Parts: sequence; C-alpha cells; structure tokens
Amino acid sequence: MRSLSPFGTLRQKARSLFLLPLFVLALGPLSAEAADRQIPRPEHPKPQFYREAWLNLNGLWNFASDFDRVGVERDWAKDPSGFDKKIVVPFCPESKLSGIQHTGFIPAVWYHRAFSVPDQWDDMRVFLHFGAVDYDCRAWVNGSAVGRHYGGSSSFCFEITDALRQGRNDLVVCALDDVRSDVQPSGKQSQRLESYGVMYTRTTGIWQTVWLEARPEDFIESVRIVPDLDNGRFVLTPVVSSSQRGLGFRATLLSANGKRLSSVRASAAGGIAHVLKVKNPRPWSPADPYLYKLRFELTEGNRVVDSVDSYAGLRKFHIEGNKFYLNNKPIFLRHVLDQGFYPDGIWTAPSDAELKADIERSMAVGFNGARLHQKVFEERFHYWADRLGYLTWGEFCDWGGAHSFANPQGVHNHQREWREVVMRDLNHPSILAWTPFNETRGAANARFETHRRAVKETVDLTRALDPTRPINDCSGYVHVETDICTVHDYDQNPETFRQRYASVAPGAEDVFVRFGEISAPYEGQPYSVDEYGGTFWTKEHADKEPAGDSRSKWGYGKTAEQVEELIGELTRILTDHPNIAGFCYTQLTDVEQEVNGVYTYDRKLKFDAEQLKRYFGAPAAIEKSRD
Repeated sequence: MRSLSPFGTLRQKARSLFLLPLFVLALGPLSAEAADRQIPRPEHPKPQFYREAWLNLNGLWNFASDFDRVGVERDWAKDPSGFDKKIVVPFCPESKLSGIQHTGFIPAVWYHRAFSVPDQWDDMRVFLHFGAVDYDCRAWVNGSAVGRHYGGSSSFCFEITDALRQGRNDLVVCALDDVRSDVQPSGKQSQRLESYGVMYTRTTGIWQTVWLEARPEDFIESVRIVPDLDNGRFVLTPVVSSSQRGLGFRATLLSANGKRLSSVRASAAGGIAHVLKVKNPRPWSPADPYLYKLRFELTEGNRVVDSVDSYAGLRKFHIEGNKFYLNNKPIFLRHVLDQGFYPDGIWTAPSDAELKADIERSMAVGFNGARLHQKVFEERFHYWADRLGYLTWGEFCDWGGAHSFANPQGVHNHQREWREVVMRDLNHPSILAWTPFNETRGAANARFETHRRAVKETVDLTRALDPTRPINDCSGYVHVETDICTVHDYDQNPETFRQRYASVAPGAEDVFVRFGEISAPYEGQPYSVDEYGGTFWTKEHADKEPAGDSRSKWGYGKTAEQVEELIGELTRILTDHPNIAGFCYTQLTDVEQEVNGVYTYDRKLKFDAEQLKRYFGAPAAIEKSRD
C-alpha cells in the first residue's frame, strides 16, 4: 500500500483532477480555488468517523427525469448521454438550490457525473458514500452495477474498487420514489400534488452529500462508543473488516486540544469490547459540552494499517421514577419541535452554517434541545448538537410507511431503515432518547393487534441495538410499551389546559393519556407534553384576516405581545408542575403553509427573544423537587 500524502495536499490534487473539469464544462474556465468555492456543502459529512482520504462529489451533475420509468430498460446506466438537464447535488430536484425546482411527482430520477481517482489511492479500496437518497437507489460505475439501497433517510455506501479504471470514470445513479405507495417511510412529504395542512413539498433522489472514501485492504468498519460516567470510562466495541491473525486495535483518548490522555491496545477481534479509562473525567452537558477526541487505529506490528478520528462526550442520561437525569442530576427537557425544512433546500440545509444556526436560534429563545420531528437529520446536525450541548430525541420519518400498518412490507421497510438510523447515530452524546413512531392513532384504531405487534417489535429491536437510551415508542398518542409517557395537546385555553394535567403524579389512576381506550395507561414514567402550543400567527394574517378562520391562517391574538402572553401562560403550566418532566413547543420555524413557528420560514424571529427565553427557560418545579 502506498503511503498517503498529507491530506491537504491530497485534497488539493484531487480537486484539480476531477472537480475542476466538471465546473469548466458547466461554468467555463475556473481556477482550482474558484472551483473549490463552487462546491456546495463541502464539509466532511461524517465528522465522528473521519478518514483523511476522502473526496466530495457534490456539485453540478447531469440529470434526467424518468416519468415513465424506462431508464433501466433502455440501459441509461451505460449511456447517460441523453440526460438533458443539470442539477446541483446534494439538493433535491424539487428545491430551488438544485436548479430544477420541479415540485410535481417524479417516479424516477437519474444522475451522471465523471470523476478521476487520485494516484495515491491506487492500492486502496474505494467506497462510494451517500448521505441519503430517497428512496430506492441504484448506482453504476463505468456501466457496472455497484449496489442498491432501499430507504430514503439512512446513510449507506457501496464498494466500487473493482469497477474503477485509470483516468475518467463514469458514475450513474438512479432513484425510484413513490410516496403514495404506502410502504415508504416518507415523513411529512405530501401525497397530494400540492402541499397542504401539515404535509409539505416532497424530496426525491439525492438530498445529502455524495462522497468517495479510500480505505486500506483491512480497515475499521465502525466503533461503538458507550460513555460510562459513573465508572470514568468509555467502552469501545470495534467492528473490523478482517479476521486475519496479527492485526491489532488501538484506541487513544485525547483532550479537546489534542493532549494524549490514555490508550488501550488489543487484538483486532470484531465485537470484543475494550475499556478506555478517563482520569479526572469532565462530563458533557449543555453547560459544558466537552468533547474528548478519539483516534482508532488498526495495526500490524508497529505499522498503522488504518486510522480513523472520532470524538465522544462522557455523559449519563437515565430515568428514575418520573424524572429525567443528566449526569445524575434532575433535568427538565425544554424541547422545540424541529422539522428540518428549508425554503430553498427543502430537506437539505443550504449550508453547514445553517445547521448550526438553527440550534443557536433555538437556544437563543430558551430551549435546551429539540424533538427532531418526522425526519432523520443528517450527521452534521448531530455534530453541531454535540458541540453546542443541545439535547435531542432522535425520531424516524414513519409517516407514509408503517404509519398505516396496512402492509407488512411497510412495517419491514420501517424496521430495516430504522435499524440503519440507530446504528449510524448511537454514538452522539446529544441524542438522549429514540422515537420510532409518531402518533399512529388511525393505525391503532383500525388494526389494533397489528399495530401493537409492530410497535412492540420495533421497541424490542431498538432496545437490542441500544440498551443505553430510553424509548418514546409512539410520540403523543397511542402507546404500547414506552419508557416515557408523552401527549400532544394544542389546547389554546390555559384554564382547560391546566385542568387536564392537574392529576399527573406517580400512582395516580386518572392521568390524562390521549386515546386512553387503546393506549397503554400511564405507569409513573417521566411525563412530557411533547407537542403543545402550535400557535398560528404571522403579522400579515393578523392584519388581514380574523383569527382562526382556517388552518392556513390560524391566529390567536392581533398582536405579537398577545401571542407571547398566551405562549407564556401555557408554558408556565408545564414548568410549574411538580410531576411534568419536559415539554416540546410547536415549533421552531414556520414550514410552508404552517405558520406556527417562533421564527418565520426564512428564519426571522417573530417575537421578543428575551421574553420567550423567560418563558421557555424558566426554572422547572421537577428539577427543584426533592429526590
């Protein structure tokens, strides 16, 4: 295996090799530096598992819509010369940033671009990564099929080493998408031609970064990182591509500034756990989101075969009785509902800075975290949540597939993709709990036993994958087996809102649960109103229309001050309650026709930030009550 040059040199050379010709073709002559500035979303998409040898394939690709789904039959994979449009990857064709902006149904889309592999990769294995492609993705390199993946939100990769050739290589990608099939988990993507109610513009095809990664013949596939704060250690479980004798696994713990703190070395046996002790541990928390650096190495004697950089937060999140605890202290979860939509990118943030900025916007008005709603957020979002100390619940985009429970294929698709999501994200300290389903009332009513079994199986699957986090099985409505009791409540009357939760207490028999006739009863778990508020208001609607005339123009009060006061009253009922463990206010931003955000769709604050911070960030009774 050839030794790699320093990554900065390699990346600069690689860009000059294959990124520049693409932009020359599309935009005319450009310097390498100018071409570099044109790459959208240029940052490394997987910062918790970083190898130096990687190349970003975002940018301008050739594109074709396949409305009749004939591309495979006509062998477009081998001859993409008929692709008649250009698209900016990683933005979906429905978005403005893609350059296409076709918002109708597109049953199949095709992409093509050429690339060259750097000379430094000649003796290495090359993998083609996709952050996410909605929904059924196939890829070909130089006409050879290299892989197929089902699932619109999970990340995946194909090894393409054997399909590569010297010089120019041709990559063709096809994605099939049918949100009306009732077997695809699709989140809030509209099944009608237009957006309506709480359903929004669809996302088809590639919507996260596409990139190449070079690995040695033997490499580290993954490392499970379990923080153990009470015992001052991280427990690491690697998966290695090779089982040959003589290979070793070494993990090194470093401080945030790179100082070596400790290390562990053992034979490279996949699935065997190793303990990395932490002297004078510094816990990760919202007040101090301290991240340790980690380096994982595969060794052969004194030679480093493979090296991966990572990081981790040493924190403990658990439940005792009806309370959440972070690092063994009670914590009240002040969440906001975040749907992760953007006016110009739909499901894709226009920049890495915007991912970070949404977290900062939330924290600026008093929230300490978010319920990531009906969407699997990209890894860069979780990276910023880790860096900023932002507490989240990871949720799946279950609507559109297993949400109906009508088709066993839908349940299978849900569970398969949910497994991939959990396995991708379980090392992030900012993720506190998992939410595989949202609401599911209709399914529970129509197919009670099918619903119960599917939810129970999914909860069991989640516990097996990650026994360290609690599970909110079906947010807000019909619970089957849950560690957290959650309800959704958009009552705008503070008095009836208060009365509804007066009886919430461990051991009480009449605690409010949505659809109690089919939902599991409250059993003393932490109780969270994980959707409330939803107060529709914009200045334009208040000026032009009477309040509450239609869902698209709901409003509660003629002035921002009146709406702020309503938000404050509703929130105080929850923070002042001695037995309520958290809330989730709906929502962070407006999304298309739904105007109940704290911010507008283009991220402008509607209300007074300091006033909101006093409401959402107020001291909570459950944190102050005696353990």
